[in-house]
Amino acid sequence: MSINRLNILDVIRIAKTAGDEILNVYTTDFCIEAKEDQSPLTIADKNSNDVIVDNLKTLYPDIPILSEEGKSIPYEERKIWEYFWLVDPLDGTKEFIKRNGEFTVNIALIHKNKPVIGVIYVPVKGLLYFAQEEIGTYKFEGKDNLDNFNTIDELTVSSQKLPGNTEKMPFTIVGSRSHWSKETEDYIHELKQKYKEINIISAGSSLKFCLVAEAKANVYPRFGPTMEWDTAAGHIIVEEAGGQVIDRKTNLSLKYNKENLLNPWFLVER
Repeated sequence: MSINRLNILDVIRIAKTAGDEILNVYTTDFCIEAKEDQSPLTIADKNSNDVIVDNLKTLYPDIPILSEEGKSIPYEERKIWEYFWLVDPLDGTKEFIKRNGEFTVNIALIHKNKPVIGVIYVPVKGLLYFAQEEIGTYKFEGKDNLDNFNTIDELTVSSQKLPGNTEKMPFTIVGSRSHWSKETEDYIHELKQKYKEINIISAGSSLKFCLVAEAKANVYPRFGPTMEWDTAAGHIIVEEAGGQVIDRKTNLSLKYNKENLLNPWFLVER
């Protein structure tokens, strides 16, 4: 299968439809369940996942899908996949529950252990970030207008190519809104010894990747557990905007479709 057969505009429309499903739940008195790891789960997660999986299967029936809902797929089956979709239907469930708007829909296409297409949609804010290998990273604002575009070229013309404005600013670290570790604090202390002025900001979900892609942050350190579906879309969005997502120990780019889907500690930097 060639990536040229794929239309990223299809993926963008699916992400927006999933985002609309999430918003349908957002203002209701939804119930909160617990996953196996005791992290929260809502009907919005399930509804979004159903929309994404159903639409991807309809449009691209020959491409398998991996998400948290399907994480039990055996590695013996997964390891022969050349292409597959890697999906996080609602990244930032804690932010969703807090109703602070900082949650996203993430869809990535993986080819031979690396992301080649990535879409991150922010339903509450109507923000869209998208990237495709060798095409670049773009940001679009205006969810109500997404249906007006017939081709990806039309959409990119109406979007901002990232990183955009890279004027000099204080060295900026972006951290998690809900996850902060001692190791992260130690790393920040190291950077404070290196740079005279440091700015620290917080954001939820994969918005941290987007801030690095936009050059609004220099680095996002993540020294805690994440899964492959948490990072794949943001990974290519950062890379195509001139940044990198690297394993903290090896300094190599994160790999996908590992036997263990848990990511190592990593740095997102530009």
